[in-house]
Amino acid sequence: QVQLVESGGGLVQAGGSLRLSCTLSGHTFNRYAMGWFRQPPGKERERVATISRGGGSTDYKDSVKGRFTISRDNAKNTVYLQMNSLTPEDTAVYYCAADYLGTNTYNYWGQGTQVTVSS
Repeated sequence: QVQLVESGGGLVQAGGSLRLSCTLSGHTFNRYAMGWFRQPPGKERERVATISRGGGSTDYKDSVKGRFTISRDNAKNTVYLQMNSLTPEDTAVYYCAADYLGTNTYNYWGQGTQVTVSS
């Protein structure tokens, strides 16, 4: 059974940085495209960044372009989200998700990690 475990969230001041990690177990990691999503307080979940199975293709929500970087290490079964120049608007619960064979259907989700950016 596929499991995703996130880590790296926390409290940071505006302008600071955090790196989120998400490790997949229970299946072959490179069969999955991966994504990071977030749900701000009182709002719907939104897609933040995605990365293809091999890591050669990435996509970002407009508001995080130039500040966030998604990457993956297939040898470690792990996807990362490097977040720089954080603002209070980035405060949310962040989730990683796995898309089997890159069909744009995310079937597996982590438990979420809280990111809070103080002003």
